[in-house]
Amino acid sequence: MYKAVRYFTDLQDNNYPYKAGDTFPRKGLDVTAERLEELSTSKNRRGIPVIEEVKEETKPKATKPRSSRKKG
Repeated sequence: MYKAVRYFTDLQDNNYPYKAGDTFPRKGLDVTAERLEELSTSKNRRGIPVIEEVKEETKPKATKPRSSRKKG
């Protein structure tokens, strides 16, 4: 998942506007790896990254609490 780090309009999506913090790409839009690289580096018309990858947090699996009582 990616998010916009500054305002930009996506020239390959009919000038769709993204504000800082918006998820990229918007729901229903598929983009290529090349497009993600272009927008997340300076290899675009603005010459600065406009999106960044958001690492999804992995939650530890829930475990059952151990009983402190001894059997028997």
